[in-house]
Order: sequence, then C-alpha cells, then structure tokens
Amino acid sequence: MSTQKLLRVGLFTALIGAIAWAAIYREAIDVQAIEAQLKNLGTSATLLYILIFAVATVLFFPGSILSLTGGALFGPVLGTIVNLTGATLGATAAFLIARYIASDWVAKKSAETGAGRFKQIIDGVDNEGWRFVALVRLVPLFPFNLLNYALGLTRIRLAHYVAATLVCMVPGGIAFTYLGFAGREAIAGGETAIQSGMIALALLAAAVFLPRLVRAVRGGNMLEVDKLKARLDRGEDIVIVDVRWPDEFDGPEGHVPGARNIALDQLAARIGELDQCRQRPIAIVCRTDKRSAKAAALLRGEGFTEVSVVKGGITEWNRKGCGGGPAAAPERVG
Repeated sequence: MSTQKLLRVGLFTALIGAIAWAAIYREAIDVQAIEAQLKNLGTSATLLYILIFAVATVLFFPGSILSLTGGALFGPVLGTIVNLTGATLGATAAFLIARYIASDWVAKKSAETGAGRFKQIIDGVDNEGWRFVALVRLVPLFPFNLLNYALGLTRIRLAHYVAATLVCMVPGGIAFTYLGFAGREAIAGGETAIQSGMIALALLAAAVFLPRLVRAVRGGNMLEVDKLKARLDRGEDIVIVDVRWPDEFDGPEGHVPGARNIALDQLAARIGELDQCRQRPIAIVCRTDKRSAKAAALLRGEGFTEVSVVKGGITEWNRKGCGGGPAAAPERVG
C-alpha cells in the first residue's frame, strides 16, 4: 500500500473515531461551562469559538445549538459573523477531507460505471455546480453536516462551494443567532426581551419561508408533462431539446417523440442549430430537470424568448405513460 493510501486510511480511521467519540460523549458536554470559560477570555473568545464551531461541524455536532450559543454569547451582529465563519470553515474542512480521502475512489467508480446511475448523479451535481450547493443550503434536503462530506465527493470547485455555502447560510444563520440572543435577553428579564423575541420569531419564520420562495423561483418557466403532451397532441409548434447524453437519449428510458438530442456540454457549441427557433416555444428535457434548468438559462442568455423546462424530465414523462421511446424519430431543427 502506498504512503498516500496509508495517510488516507489513517485519516479516515481517525475521523471515524473522533465522530464516534463526539457522539458517545455529546450529552456530557456542558455548554454553560464552555460559555463561562469563553466569557473570561475577552476578545480572544471569538477566535476560540470559531475554532470550536468548525471542529464541531466536522464531528457532526448540531449546528443549530452552536448558532444559538453564539448568539447568546456575542449578540446578534458579532454572533452572526462568528457563527457563519465557524460553520463555513467547518463545512470547508469536511469537504476537503472527503475529497482527499475518496476522490480517487469516486473517479474510478464513475469511470467503471460508464453511463450508469452513479456517474449520472455525479455528472448531474457537477453540471449544476454552485447552483446545487445554493439550493441544498437554502432548501435543506439533507443534514448539513452529512452534506458537507457528500459534496466533497463531487467535482464542484472549492471556491464555488465555499462562496455558495457562506452566502446561502446567511438567512438561517441570522435567524438562529438572533434566537439565541433573544433567549439570553428573556432569561435576563431585560426591557427589550419581548421585542427581541418577536424579532427572532420573525427572522425564523422568514428563514422557514425562504425555501418555498426558492422552489417557486426555481420552478419558474416549468412545463408539466401533462401540458406538454396535450400541446403536442394539438399539433402545436414546439421545439423539444433533450440535453441528455446520446446513450441516455437512445437508451431504455427513451425520449419524447420528435425531440432533438443536444447534450448539455455540447449545447453552447451547437447553439447555431437552433437559430431558426428563436421565436418558437422550446421545451428542454433531461432525466429529471436539473440539466434542463442549466440549458434553459444558457438559451435565455443567448436571446431565446420562450424557453421552458419540462418538470420531472423523461422520468416524469414515462411515469405518466405519455409514450415515446428510442424508436421515435427526432425532429430536424432548422
């Protein structure tokens, strides 16, 4: 076994051991004692708490508890800065650890599976890039700590990951920090306790509502497969562009009858093939709708006026039994 592999195995073993230790002794951690010690440190307490937050994030300690504590210790403004800095550093550390330990294995697995499901997942996340990071930060589909490691297994650029993580954690970070500050005010019985509590609840409500807003914005210009099928049955002049790989297009899942196959990574170079369709409605299809969203943004940026993303993609099209398949002849555009 090479030295690099030994280092990776050693790091992985140490990480698992540290996470297990943190999980076993989590209940024994005295948050109030930590707060008391930090208060005695003066200005250096902020740096120490950032370090504690970062290490705790790597070890799967709940970030919400740390954010509440940071708000109680440092107030709403400095607390937010401290919490976001610690969370971002911890998320970045977990991302880099996962990438160092498993990057070669993921690349090998992706190459072995060819156009298989594993490669499709990795390619789909890579195609979305920072947009995927932003979405899962704003709309928490997976636990924060686990997601940090999972994203490290992709080929998302580190700078994009860090920037999207920091920016998109701001709403939740502000809400939880202020909630911690309001809790401290309530315990102290200050005159502003009620006001602080109301502001904290308003911020928390805004953070909860934001994911719905993101879904609504992301869902803009979405076309349901039922509506697409109805429009095709009526003979409407719709250009359907399937941005999957050719082997997916001609594979078992099939494709929408009359669809034109231009893979996403070729779309920019082959956009001239769609020049005569600039004023026609265009429906973009992929396996779900992730690659389609990116393709639609590219086309809109090139001046195409009526572009829709088929919601759920070919997966939803097949689930609804709309028909089509490998034998369906593609439309010749232009």
